[in-house]
Formats: sequence, structure tokens, C-alpha cells
Amino acid sequence: MKKVIGGTLGNCVHVAGTMNYLNLAEKENYKTEFIGIGLSIKELIKNIYEKKPDIVALSYRLTPEPLNEILKELAEEIESDSYLKELEWLFGGTHPTAEVAAKYNIFDKIFDGREDIDEVIAYLKGIEYTDDQNYPKDIISRIKSKYPYPVLRHHLGLTSIEKTVEAIEKIADSKVLDIISVAPDQNAQEFFFDQENMDTKLDGAGGVPLRSEADFKKLYNAAQRGNYPLLRSYSGTRNIIQFAQVLKDNIDNAWCAVPLFWYSELDKRSLRPLKQAIEENQQVMAWHGERSIPVEVNDPHHWSLRDAHDTIGVVAAYLAAYNAKKMGVKDYIAQYMFNVPAFISPEMDLAKMLAKIQLVESLVDDNFRVYRQARAGLASFPANLNQAKGQLAASAYLAMQIKPHIYHVVGFCEADHAAEADDVIESCMIVRGIIKNEFLGSIDMTQQKGVIERKEQLIEEAKLVIEAIKSIGEGAEDPLSDPDTLARAVKLGILDAPQLKGNKAAKGELKTKMVSGSLYPYDEENGRIIYEKERLEEIMAEYRVNK
Repeated sequence: MKKVIGGTLGNCVHVAGTMNYLNLAEKENYKTEFIGIGLSIKELIKNIYEKKPDIVALSYRLTPEPLNEILKELAEEIESDSYLKELEWLFGGTHPTAEVAAKYNIFDKIFDGREDIDEVIAYLKGIEYTDDQNYPKDIISRIKSKYPYPVLRHHLGLTSIEKTVEAIEKIADSKVLDIISVAPDQNAQEFFFDQENMDTKLDGAGGVPLRSEADFKKLYNAAQRGNYPLLRSYSGTRNIIQFAQVLKDNIDNAWCAVPLFWYSELDKRSLRPLKQAIEENQQVMAWHGERSIPVEVNDPHHWSLRDAHDTIGVVAAYLAAYNAKKMGVKDYIAQYMFNVPAFISPEMDLAKMLAKIQLVESLVDDNFRVYRQARAGLASFPANLNQAKGQLAASAYLAMQIKPHIYHVVGFCEADHAAEADDVIESCMIVRGIIKNEFLGSIDMTQQKGVIERKEQLIEEAKLVIEAIKSIGEGAEDPLSDPDTLARAVKLGILDAPQLKGNKAAKGELKTKMVSGSLYPYDEENGRIIYEKERLEEIMAEYRVNK
């Protein structure tokens, strides 16, 4: 364990930067000690000989001119002492004082206050990136290089290849983002392999009009600069294994995002019958699992976005992870979308996420690893851009409670216009500011009584739903991964959502209502919550009669 001592020089009393650095170092398993403020060089050398550190971290944040004499004296001491030469010397200050410090060739690393906290953590981990050094080229390595600081992801898909290439270059040069999520337009997602069926009037609707593998390669090449952000893309809604191969070959897809139930007749983003969609989505999971490519199954928020009650969102999170594991996925990215529905209370939202995490991570073993990805719900962003910035910050602060490995930044502008490069950069900087404050310490909301009680209630109810699905397996070896059983669960209404009303693949009879900040099944006629035991008993009784 390396030892770090830190203090301020001369008559500088500004200790916040030094204390923050020592705090981060301690979290990275360094032994740390603060040795005081306004140290003379004589006092500093005395402390070094008494405490025998490996690293000396010094700070000066006042007018830069007096620092010259201080560092001149320090340089002379180091030059005349072989022990002092062997130590690692760090300096932190303002940009002007850092320029003075650089002149003396004393310091192994100089921080001038413009670095983000992830750069400081990387240095503590022994990682220092230079302009000609490649950053980690896969998502798991990049997570490990930064955690507990989350890597940042943002969606991007402008109306032309040229605009999107230009935006990627600008974002990469800014070094604020680790993963750019490419959004192909709906035509590309559905008709990439049979483009004669595209309605060209819809080109650019929902994303960038990618029409060839060369188009994808242009986006990848644009990202080979700055901090070399990884690229990933939506999985497409038809011919999805072919599409997966295109993504792997041309953008080195950082991870696959695929639903279990969706991109089917349920949401009309594809004409695939539900059972067929489940089968094909499972095949895509297996395809990526065989190639050790991480997978995200994004069902939980799809159900919640259609006003399914909180318990179904928790069940969907478990089923998504369960099926990914069953299909051989080794690295699973679990996305936790906060603010869905938009008026859920922060307390109950956190409880729902903690319930999902407990069930999902119960599946972890030596062959199945889970990485948490958090984000804000799009519908929670107001059209007023100043208020939207506040919502982005508030949601990110709440999401830090689950200690995500990935934070999916949603552009604050999305309720007004699709995010362009400057919007992406500004949104990322807002989130980086929140994360920086988080590392100073925060209140642990996960231990609040109301959060714990709701979490336990959701887990208990989710287990009832899971058992109900198992009970309709009708001879299936594993009902929870059996396409027939899963499609049957939707048809019977075990899994249901109000916005599925009239959908031939679903029951579509569920009604929900927000009560005390949580979304419940609701009996409108009698004005009461329907708890899951009662709801399922009614469904199962009808199932047994009709079987």
C-alpha cells in the first residue's frame, strides 16, 4: 500500500483540493495523511523524513509570482538529496500556478483544476492517457479503468451521415463521453437489408440514415480521436442477427441492446408475431454471448413506458437478465431508467430500482457478471431548456445512489430538439459536475425506511408474478425462457400494460394509477389499489377455467 502525504505551500490555506485528492486516494487503497497548511519547505522536508511517504502531493492556489521562490528552494532541496529524488511529486493548483510549477521540472504530475475527477482516478489507478495512446477499446475494460467513476454514454443520430460524422469528431475531441450510442433512423432499423421497401419520405426519422456498411465505418473512423469513444448501436427490428454482424464488423459494437418481448406486434416497431420476436431476440442474445460481447436487454423500461405498474417493471428486469444468462451472455448490462413514469416520486423510484437490482444480481455467478447502467426517463424532461438542465442534474444525482458503472446521459434538449454535438457536450458536463460532487460524499437514501419497505414489497410481489409465469409453463422445461410461456403470460395479462389495450397479442385490460408516488394496478370503479396477490388470483382462476 503506497503512502501519500499532502499539504499546502507558503501561506496558502486553500485545502479543499488537497483533501479531495487524499480522499480519492484513500478510496483507491492508498494510505493517506494530511500534513498541514502553509508549509515552509523546511517544514515539508521534516515531515517527509518523519513519515516516509511514497508520494508527496502539494498545493498552492494564491497569486503565482511568490510560488517561484518557494519552488526554487524545493528544487534545490530535491536536487541535493537522493532520497527526495526517488519520491513521486504531485502539484495541484490554479492554471496560472500550475504553469509556474511546470517550469521547475519537479513534479511527476500537475493538476491545474481543469481535469475531471475521472482523470484523477485514472492517475491513481496508474493509468495516464496521452494524445497518442489508445484508450480501452472494449466497454468492460473502460469500466474497470474508471470505476467507481461511471463511464458516460449519450445517444446521437442526426439527419445526415455528414452531420453525424462532424458531431462525433467534435464530441471525441471534447473527451467528455466514453460511448456514443448511434441511432439509425427507423428505415435503417427495419429495412437495412431490403431497402426497396423503405419509404424515402421518412429518411432521417428518428436517427441517422445509414444505408451501407461503409456508412457505419465512417462513424467509427470519426471516433478515432480525442478519447477514442466507443460506439454502439440499436439492434434493429428485423434481420437482427445480420444487423448484429454489420455492427460488429464496422463499429466494433460496444454492446448489444435488444429487447425480449418488444420490437414486435406489441409495439408495432416490427410486424413480428410476439412468440417469433421472443425467439429471435433470444437468438441475438446467444449470438453475442458466443462472441463474448456484452448484452443489454431493455425490457423493464419498455413496460414502464407503457404505464405498466412498478411490479411488472421489476419482473421484466429479472426476466431480461434471466434470459440473457440462459442464452450464454457472460457480461450483462442492466439498464435502470429513472423517472418512468415521469411523476413517480424519487423515493419510490429508488425503491423500484433497488428491487430490480436485488433480483437481477441474484443471478450473478462466475459466468454471469452484471454492470449497472442508469439514466433519466425522456418523458420527464420539460421543454423549457433551463428547467430541463435542472431535471438532468436531479435525476443524475438520484441515480448515483445505485453506484452505476455506466451513466447514460440524456440530452437536456431532447423535449425541444434532437441533441447535437454542443448539446451532448453540455449535458455531459452537467452530469460530470453532479458526479464530482457525489465523490465528496452524499446522503445514503437507500437506507430510508420508506425506500426499504417499498423495495421489499416490490420484491415480494415480483416473486408472485414469476411463480405465476412458471405455473403456466404447460410442460416447458424452463418456463421463464420458453417463448410459448412468455407469450402466454402476455396474452393472459400476467404481464400487461394499459397502453396495450386493443393489442391482439396482449390482454390489454390493466389499469394503473399513481398513488403516493408509486404506480399500482387500480380498481377505478371502487377507487382502490389492487395488490398483486388479488390480481394474479383472478387471472389464474380464469386461466384454469379456460384451460
